[in-house]
Formats: sequence, C-alpha cells, structure tokens
Amino acid sequence: MVNGMSELIHTCYRVLDLERSVPFYEKLGFEELHRMPIGDEATNCFMGLPGDGARLELTLNHGVTEPYEIGTGYGHIAITSNDLDGTLERLAADGIEPERPPYTVREGGSRICFVRDPDDYRIEIIERGG
Repeated sequence: MVNGMSELIHTCYRVLDLERSVPFYEKLGFEELHRMPIGDEATNCFMGLPGDGARLELTLNHGVTEPYEIGTGYGHIAITSNDLDGTLERLAADGIEPERPPYTVREGGSRICFVRDPDDYRIEIIERGG
C-alpha cells in the first residue's frame, strides 16, 4: 500500500442510455451486477467481468440528452480475450466493428484492437498469450 491507497476498484463512464450501454458491455462479456439510484438525479449501473467484481460504473444522469465531451485526456479501458479473432467475429455478428483490424504495437507483442461503445468510449481488446 502506497500513500494509503490499496487498489483501483472501478472506472466510471457517464452514459446517455443504460438500455443501450448495458447490452453493449454484455456483448464484451460484462454482466450487470446491480443498479443504484442516486436520488432523483442519476442511476449508477455497476458491471463486471465474471468473478471480478464491479469494475465498471455506468452513470446515467437523468435529463441529460446531449453527448458528453470525452476530451483529449481520456484514453480507454482494456480487457483481454483468449481468442481475439473469435471475439471480433462474435462482436461483428452483433454489429460491433473494430476501429481497424487487429495489430501489434511491437515485435512479439500481443495482438490488440479497439471498439467503441454507444457513447464513443474506446475499449481495447488484448489477446492473451501474445
């Protein structure tokens, strides 16, 4: 433990439509763990990969209809896949296409690619064992 911090527990995205976002993340292997109202202002939906806990918090701020500005500082979240080609084939069947075909960043490195969620957040998919 450094400076009293012990672990990163989740990342939060603000989304415009939980009924659109939740199915997208389910297609990536996440499962909805629970929803929590925040008064009348918002609803938090916690999602996680099986056995890993609530690592992704999707926040719906009621009444917001315009897309959020993602900004230039935000990058992406990353998940792994044991079979990147199979994962991309399954996602394509659900209408989810990668930004570009899989590639490696360095010689001998893992194959990776990126997809975007309904709110334009980037998700990196890294093939294990590369």
